[in-house]
Amino acid sequence: MAKKKTRCYIYIRVSTEMQVEGFSLDAQRDKLIKYAEYKDYEVVREYCDAGKSGKSVTGRPQFMQMMGDIETERDPDISFVLVFKLSRFGRNAADVLNSLQTLQDYGVNLVCVEDGIDSSKDSGKLTITVLSAVAEIERENILVQTMEGRKQKAREGKWNGGRPPYGYNLDVKNSYLVINEEEAEVVRIIFDKYIHTDMGAESIASYLNEHGYKKNKHFPRDLDYFGTSTVKRILENPIYNGKMAYGRHTMEKIKGTRDQYRRVDCDDYMVVDGVHDAIIDDEVWRTARLKHAALGHKWEKRYSLEHEHILSGLIKCPVCGAGMTGSVSRRINKQTGEYKDDFYYRCHSRKKYDGEHFCSFRKTFNQKKVEAEMKNLISLFTWDRQSKEFISQMMKDRVDIERLEQEKEQLMAKLKQVVGSKNKLTEMQDNLDVNDRHYNRKYADMSNRLEDLYDKIDEIEQSIDNIDITLEEATAQKVSAKEIYKILANFDKIYDNMEDIEKKKFFHTLLEKVEVHDTREKQSDGIIKKVVFKFPVFIDGQLADTVMLTKKSTVETICLFENRG
Repeated sequence: MAKKKTRCYIYIRVSTEMQVEGFSLDAQRDKLIKYAEYKDYEVVREYCDAGKSGKSVTGRPQFMQMMGDIETERDPDISFVLVFKLSRFGRNAADVLNSLQTLQDYGVNLVCVEDGIDSSKDSGKLTITVLSAVAEIERENILVQTMEGRKQKAREGKWNGGRPPYGYNLDVKNSYLVINEEEAEVVRIIFDKYIHTDMGAESIASYLNEHGYKKNKHFPRDLDYFGTSTVKRILENPIYNGKMAYGRHTMEKIKGTRDQYRRVDCDDYMVVDGVHDAIIDDEVWRTARLKHAALGHKWEKRYSLEHEHILSGLIKCPVCGAGMTGSVSRRINKQTGEYKDDFYYRCHSRKKYDGEHFCSFRKTFNQKKVEAEMKNLISLFTWDRQSKEFISQMMKDRVDIERLEQEKEQLMAKLKQVVGSKNKLTEMQDNLDVNDRHYNRKYADMSNRLEDLYDKIDEIEQSIDNIDITLEEATAQKVSAKEIYKILANFDKIYDNMEDIEKKKFFHTLLEKVEVHDTREKQSDGIIKKVVFKFPVFIDGQLADTVMLTKKSTVETICLFENRG
């Protein structure tokens, strides 16, 4: 009776298209099959992960399939898993040891043919434990050394790669920043307005856009106008004071995972003198930071959490013309102890509106009343088919949010690819033979390539950050055509079911400003005097961007005429 053969699986893996001689899939397979023939083992199944990193088992589908087959005992009496080297089985010590324990729980041992390791022997178990730990430590040391090199570059005040910040150009040959005078002038205006006026980031962005300042577009996705986020980033970046900051962001491991990370902001980071010229001086920088510290605390609502002042800023004071903002009058029921909030719009401006006089308008407008009037006004033209078609066409020219999101997905995929290349190169560096007479040169070449890959990672991450800013600014200023058209097409049905935040977004997209009557003078009825739209609308068959309301609440339109001669 023939003796029953020992049954085994073989597992092969490569992590880079630039396969080192002797590590290719075919070379590994040939070596393992010859070993099985020599030992008279029966190869039951082959598992192959091509182009997969050994950093974590979760990124290797065939490895996970093999472990699942062992746990479900798909093939009875499997005694061994054959691999070419331990590094092919895994490079994370915890993964290697956990996977090895799983194998042995089901009576399966690991054989690393090239390393001469057999886990069925006590010496083999010890060797696997030591080598897997050493491999992981070496990989981490390489990462630390590479990052330390970048940190040292920052200590020297040099630019660490990626697109230069607004206000500077990059001298590629010498790797340092040089001032872009046209953009630097805008940076100076931003700091000047922030320090010497009561304007915040949003108001400064509006000022720049209204006065014709444009940003250069490096990519088609970029916006050429200024947004709040851009202004905030400029005000918070010490690079404009001639400093170089390092470590403002870091990669934080996501809890509950082994190899998933997210980018987070750091409060404590290194700031050193840069080799580049400053755009603003120390006094301006200190003053801006002091103002930010005094005003930059986060305000949190404690009452009426669902309420939004939906027309805040759109309604203009009839005396000084400043945007009126929301206020609340809170009353308590002495019997029940419950609070009741009444909301108003009022002028909070304390600036001299004509160079001599402060605003004296202290009257308030009940929010429910003025918002009800606005709802009735919008209802007057939402039934008009021409108006709906015209608005839909106008909104098509707005920023394509979906295109930006698709571009971000492409960059995320590219980032994943570059990070994968970096991991693969690190693994190849791990596998260098110290006895190779070219070891030092190969190690140095790979270290230089790693530095280049880290530069690419920085550049891609910065591009993703820029897209996030673009999306934030575009979304803040614009609502998609589909959303606006859907609301206008079904206004009477949808409006009452919208949340306050959705109403606010809708009105701020649709309207330029709302003028109200001066309530110091007696009015027969009605609060709203005039409404100016951000783009023309059709009312009673006429194209207009301004609607006047008389004291009797009837509508008059100011028409637009176009010379086609």
